[in-house]
Amino acid sequence: MIVRPATAADAAAICAFWNPQIRETAVTFSPEERSPDTLGRLIETRQAEGRAFFVAEEQTEILGFATYFQFRGGPGYGRTMEHTVILSPAAWGRGAGRALMAAVEDHARDRGIHSMIAGVSSENPAGIAFHARLGYAEIARLPEVGWKFGRWMDLVVMQKLL
Repeated sequence: MIVRPATAADAAAICAFWNPQIRETAVTFSPEERSPDTLGRLIETRQAEGRAFFVAEEQTEILGFATYFQFRGGPGYGRTMEHTVILSPAAWGRGAGRALMAAVEDHARDRGIHSMIAGVSSENPAGIAFHARLGYAEIARLPEVGWKFGRWMDLVVMQKLL
């Protein structure tokens, strides 16, 4: 398995495993599926802004991705980022998530980023445990801030100082 910068050409493969998770799980609160065109533009934009967008790949199969972006707007938050990491179910438990997070954290650290935030659905205990194993500490639980599947969901906010 290799971790490399994503390209717009990876967008369709990412959508193939991300959209079912958007449709069927509470991993993300967003109900809106991604299109390859929109995702391709996002990949290019993140990289043009100096942010990372990495994929884990094995024998030309995209196993997952990770990216980061500024946590909140304004220059005062310029050294605090939030990340997204999503894996194909075929990659779960194979080290792709750890490799992607190491790449994202190294990239951010090299650019002077001090704090990385994870926003994890409380209905995703595997995601909470994954981040805890990587050194993220739970710093807040925001009750009923997400709405999906006709119900309110809590957001677990986790942080790691880089």
